[in-house]
Amino acid sequence: MKQLRIVGQSVKRRDGMGHVTGQTQYVDDITYPHMLWLRMVRSPIARGKVRTLDTSCAEAYPGVAAVVTWRDVPNNWYTILGLIGVGPNDEPVLAHEQVMWKGEPIAAVVAETEEIARAAAALVRVDIDELPPVRDVFEALAPGAPIIKEWGTNTFMYEGMPMRRVRFGNVDEAFAAADHIVEGTYQTTPYEHVPLETQTCVVKPEPDGRLTIHSNTQALYFTLDNTAIILNVPSNRLRMIGGTVGGGFGGKVDVVAEPVTAIASMKTGRPVKWRWTRAEEFQASSTAGAWRMEYKDGIKKDGHIIARKVRALHDAGAYHRHSPYGVTKHAANLQGPYYIPNVWVDAYCVYTNRQPASALRGFGVTPASFAVEVQMDKIARTIGMDPWEIRFVNAYRNGQMKAIQKQVEDATLVETLQAAAKLIGHPLPEKLLAMHSNDWKGA
Repeated sequence: MKQLRIVGQSVKRRDGMGHVTGQTQYVDDITYPHMLWLRMVRSPIARGKVRTLDTSCAEAYPGVAAVVTWRDVPNNWYTILGLIGVGPNDEPVLAHEQVMWKGEPIAAVVAETEEIARAAAALVRVDIDELPPVRDVFEALAPGAPIIKEWGTNTFMYEGMPMRRVRFGNVDEAFAAADHIVEGTYQTTPYEHVPLETQTCVVKPEPDGRLTIHSNTQALYFTLDNTAIILNVPSNRLRMIGGTVGGGFGGKVDVVAEPVTAIASMKTGRPVKWRWTRAEEFQASSTAGAWRMEYKDGIKKDGHIIARKVRALHDAGAYHRHSPYGVTKHAANLQGPYYIPNVWVDAYCVYTNRQPASALRGFGVTPASFAVEVQMDKIARTIGMDPWEIRFVNAYRNGQMKAIQKQVEDATLVETLQAAAKLIGHPLPEKLLAMHSNDWKGA
């Protein structure tokens, strides 16, 4: 057996000394001679048709080097999910015909200083015919709601269905056989990742035609691939330099800064920096999206959960970003680390005219875990069982089948509960201490 060398040990962070002594270099520390600054023009409304875009006053403003619009983007689609074969593409790099959320990027002003870029950006005129926005998932799913996606629904379509489904066993029969029915609804609200360093990118054109791109992305090669596709250039034309993220937590995987900054550098032939303001980070960066999880469980007197039915709604905001993938992960984890022989899940990825949502630590799994564990406590109170015991009784055992049709091979919840109880000095009865993840004998 491989000897563990990390667990239980105090391990120095490789970058810790640099952080605490101020020696760490962040992307915002990078500068080049003759560097230009970029500021974004964003939509002032949540939904509308773009009638005209007039950049002439900004272009004439002293100190402005260029204005970048959708016409300058070789492939004007964010290809985050398209890169892994999930489509259709639904989000432009820079808005063209319509805007779908307040803050959507429309045009980038590139100037000699950040102050000039900010002043010139205010001179860009965008004429938009405002349309009724869809404000939340309930409105999006209501009959007669405005349809905001071109495929004719306000949900992502999974194999022709408006939800990601999980079907295992027969929940109706199991509910009929249950001694108790316990229901609960659990919600999370959108929140920002709040990195210490906001989204920042610096791009320098090289004499050989390549671009050196400094980025605080969390996913360097993912960002490289997406940027190359958007710029319509071979990936070997891009030298992507990452390293110090400056805080991310999932909020810096969306490739929202690098393509536009690179296009601005290509258009001007000069280095360009785009540094988001703190207000911009809050108002325009991806959030952790809202989730609503509606549980109905059937339980026997001995504490075994024999049926679980869940409807989950995720507010993806205006565009995909990573939400369809996150909902798939979410649906697979709504059962929790517990063996339930009858499961029914409908998990919806719903679009609204809100700031797009995306990844955050344990994307899709964390809200499911929150709902599962609060529901477990509610079950324990309802049937009068100790909350530790309800978890021991239902914990996965090796050899059991998950609702997603995967056999359990690495169950450790029983042992983890035992170790946790010992660590905090919580006494467990002998029957729980005698349990093991390998004690399932089969149906």
